[in-house]
Amino acid sequence: MAASKTLTRAQRILRARVAANTRWSAPGARTVQADKRLARFADEIDPGHKLPESERMALARQRRRAYMQGLALASSKARSARRAGGGDEAA
Repeated sequence: MAASKTLTRAQRILRARVAANTRWSAPGARTVQADKRLARFADEIDPGHKLPESERMALARQRRRAYMQGLALASSKARSARRAGGGDEAA
């Protein structure tokens, strides 16, 4: 019989909590990809690494925010165009 069928509801909840806490306890495991993407924006802002690191990262976060807002705007335009029957005239 599978373990999930032999455990009570309370035991399954506890098992899930253990798994979640184990996953979130690994340092950096969740942020590796995000750090790589932020580094991309930092390199766009300051390719020569001339700015102090704290300022460089602050500007990179702003650049990432602007990029994401641009994607949201393009998505909104595309949805509006589809609703209006405009097809692919979104961008």
